[in-house]
Amino acid sequence: MEWIGFYNYWVVVVLMMVGFYIVIAQGNLIKKIVGLNIFQTSVFIFFISLAKLDGGTAPIYVEGVSDYSNPLPHVLILTAIVVGVALTAVGLALVVRIHELYGTIEEDEIHAQDEAQ
Repeated sequence: MEWIGFYNYWVVVVLMMVGFYIVIAQGNLIKKIVGLNIFQTSVFIFFISLAKLDGGTAPIYVEGVSDYSNPLPHVLILTAIVVGVALTAVGLALVVRIHELYGTIEEDEIHAQDEAQ
């Protein structure tokens, strides 16, 4: 049962596949944005999992401590979260504009209206 120790990586894989499935299988644009956010969250968890150092301490110099945790992955993820929120806002704004133009947020109906024109 050695693989149980890697449960966070299993969570990453499951979240990644769920998010990917939602993006591929759903025709609703809001659901696609939610799927992208789930996928993005799995990437965040993956990077934070890689940054974990057993026995590591905060990167503050202390006598006798040799293992420090690297703060760079955490800083990158904080930046990625801010960018992700901004992209979600832009995506939702585009969905609102698409709904104003087409009267729907379903991919198939939008495509059918474009073909008819």
